[in-house]
Amino acid sequence: MEMNFNQHISGQFNADLEAIRSHMMSMGGLVERQVANAIEAICNGDTRIADDVIRREDDVDKMEVAIDRECTQILVRRQPAASDLRMVLAVSRVVRDLERMGDEASKIAIHTLEVSDAKNPQLCQQAMRYMGTEVVKMIAGALDAFARHDVDGAIEVVRNDKLVDKQYASALRELITYMMEDPRSIGQAISILWILRAIERIGDHARNISEQVIYLVSGADVRHSSLTEIEEQAHKEAKE
Repeated sequence: MEMNFNQHISGQFNADLEAIRSHMMSMGGLVERQVANAIEAICNGDTRIADDVIRREDDVDKMEVAIDRECTQILVRRQPAASDLRMVLAVSRVVRDLERMGDEASKIAIHTLEVSDAKNPQLCQQAMRYMGTEVVKMIAGALDAFARHDVDGAIEVVRNDKLVDKQYASALRELITYMMEDPRSIGQAISILWILRAIERIGDHARNISEQVIYLVSGADVRHSSLTEIEEQAHKEAKE
């Protein structure tokens, strides 16, 4: 009887862990759509899509609160150890980054409405489209790496974040040049600046999720580490 009871407790614990992982992935899917829609809205000047992104921000917030509550309950009731504890902590950290991605998507949508009648709708369009496409891929890659415990996939997302950062720096130079040449465009340029900054921040959060994949798999905390350090640490832990 005692063995059956223990098996039941263990089975329920595994179900709880699978539930938070599944709910986190569902939240990730919603956030990925939010970001993709926000990018589509700014690149195509679609205010209808922008409005929808803003409305759905509350859904992301509610999911974060619900999953965070589930993680807290597991920590209190189950007191997990080792890899199970890492799973709970990683999920808790990931949903925080996902929520912040949702905030950034909403910011992009809000600024899309502000520049919908802009004088120069092509300003930094190429940079926004490139960066936007890349960060959506990064979100998908980070979530896929988490689902598959794929350290190499996680490292690839970190590597792509560097490319987004370079494009962001290039776009800033373009904006500064444009504002100097036409001071009347400063208002529009500032809105574009905030959009580019939001896209760049989404890339940072995707990188954060990938760092949690490495923590989940190997136990190595690679936050605030360089790409080279992350690669070395991840592979070192994998060998051990």
